[in-house]
Amino acid sequence: MGSSTVNNLPPGFRFCPSDEELVVHFLHRKAALLPCHPDVIPDLGLYPYDPWQLDGTYSILSKALSEGKQRYFYSRRTQNKITSNGCWKPMAGRGEELVLASDSNKTVGTKKYFLFYTADGIRTNWVMEEYRLSGFGTSASTKTRNRRKQDYSKWVICRVYERDLDEDDGGTDQLSCLDEVFLSLDDLDEISLPK
Repeated sequence: MGSSTVNNLPPGFRFCPSDEELVVHFLHRKAALLPCHPDVIPDLGLYPYDPWQLDGTYSILSKALSEGKQRYFYSRRTQNKITSNGCWKPMAGRGEELVLASDSNKTVGTKKYFLFYTADGIRTNWVMEEYRLSGFGTSASTKTRNRRKQDYSKWVICRVYERDLDEDDGGTDQLSCLDEVFLSLDDLDEISLPK
């Protein structure tokens, strides 16, 4: 795999893929053993590491592609999402979301949200979005080919980030411009409109 830092992208370019782009242009190509250009998302066994270790301070983890607060990497899909200091649990109230192709509304993958809990059971602000392919490798020829090679249909793309504390309460301490406009409309009650 090529180098995995955003610095390999031309100046001014940012890595801000949509859900569909992550699944179709990156994950599907990885699972089908096809080259991906630009080759910027690295392979990383996420689950033995705590989310705060993904900031690049640890040499093995500095390979995670980071754009802003978000870290991207391929990992193998597993049920065991336990680290030495906690575990990833499915986010309550959020089931799997379908990732649809924009041109056909066909399901191309799924996205599932996880929260990181410490070993003491304390919920943190670390979120992982796990993207999986849907229906990949169902044909007999694909299954035969995958037996001879590593089973690439088990790959996932993970997007890990730390939520801002304001996201829980909506961060509504200040009025938005739109709120101010709606509040000013109350003053229009005093104005008579032509009938």
